[in-house]
Amino acid sequence: MGGPGDPPEGTPEGAPGGGEDEYRSVVFDESFVRAARLQEYSARERMADHAPAVRRRPALHRGLSRQALILVLLIAVAFGTAIYMGVRHPIQAPRAQAVEPLRMTVIPLAPQSAVPGTTDPEALYTHSPAVQFRVGAQGLTFPATRRTPHFSESQVVAALTTAQHYLVASSLDPAVLTGGAVRQVRVLLDPQQLDQFDQSFDHPAADGRHAPTGWLVRFDPSRVQLADSRIRVQGTLQATEANSDTLEISADHTVVYALKPTGSDARAQTSLFTVRRELTFHFDRDDLRTDQAKLVASYVQAGPLSCAEDSANQLRPLLAGQTARAGGPAGTDPYATGSATALCGTLSTSAEPRV
Repeated sequence: MGGPGDPPEGTPEGAPGGGEDEYRSVVFDESFVRAARLQEYSARERMADHAPAVRRRPALHRGLSRQALILVLLIAVAFGTAIYMGVRHPIQAPRAQAVEPLRMTVIPLAPQSAVPGTTDPEALYTHSPAVQFRVGAQGLTFPATRRTPHFSESQVVAALTTAQHYLVASSLDPAVLTGGAVRQVRVLLDPQQLDQFDQSFDHPAADGRHAPTGWLVRFDPSRVQLADSRIRVQGTLQATEANSDTLEISADHTVVYALKPTGSDARAQTSLFTVRRELTFHFDRDDLRTDQAKLVASYVQAGPLSCAEDSANQLRPLLAGQTARAGGPAGTDPYATGSATALCGTLSTSAEPRV
C-alpha cells in the first residue's frame, strides 16, 4: 500500500520519487543546455513545413588549441630574447679604417752635360741600359704568386692585377702622359683617397702630399711629345702582408720614354727620358672586391730635368742638345737599386745613351 499522497497504483516508473531513478544525479543546468550540439525547435518553428524537430548548433569557440598556444608562446619568447640581446649586445658595424694620405717624393735628375739625341729612337734604346727592357705592359711582369697567412692566392693575384692596371694607366697611357686625362688613374683608387687626388690636380703643390707627378707620369704638352709609342719598362712587383687585414704590393719599375719637341717632324732629334717609380699599394678586402687600391707611398726619380724647374705639376724634360742650368749632388742612376734620396740629383752618365 502506498504512502500518503501516492497514487493507488504506486509511484509510476521514472516519476520523481521513484525508487530506481538512474538520472537523479544528472543536473541539466543552464551551461549544459548552452553547450548542447542539438537544440529543439520551438512549437512555432516546428509549424513550418518539413521542419525537423531539432537543429544543429554551431560549435562554440573554445579558443586556441594547445599546439597553437605553445607556438605563440615560443615566438613571443624568441622575439623577447632577440630584443634583450640587441639591447645588451648591440651589433656594431665594422669601422672603416682611416686611409693615411699618400706620401710622395719627386726628385728631378739633372744631366751633367748636353742631353744626347738622334733621329732614330731605336738607336737610342739600343745604346742605353734600356736595351733589354720589354715594351709597355709586357715589362710589368708578375712574381710567382702564393697565398699569405690571411689572404688566398686568388686575392693576391687580384691585388697584383689592380696594381698592374694602375701602373699601365699612370705611366703608359698616352692620354695621361700628355697632361690631359686623369680619370683612368682616378677610378683605380680607393674612394677615401679621391679628395687628396683631386686637390693635387686642382691645387698642385710640392709639399709631399699634392704633387700630380707623385700620382702619375705626365709631361708638359707644350714642350714635348712622344717620339715612339713603344715605351720601355722593367721592374718588379712583390706581394706581402702589412697586417692581417691589409695586403701590400710593392712596385719598383724604371720606365723609359723617347721624346722630341712638340710639333716637330720625323727629322727632329729624339732623346730618352727615364722615370724610376717605387710605389706601395695597400689593399683591404673591400679594395680587392672593387678592384681598387690605396696608394700609400710614391718615390719618383726622373730625368733629364732642370732642378730649377717645378716638377710637382708636370715634368718638363730637357731634350736633345739641352743642358741643365744647375747641377745637383753626386750622380744618381735611376736604373740602379738603392739610389740616394735628395731634393735634386744629377743624372749619372751611365744612365744616358752613348750615341
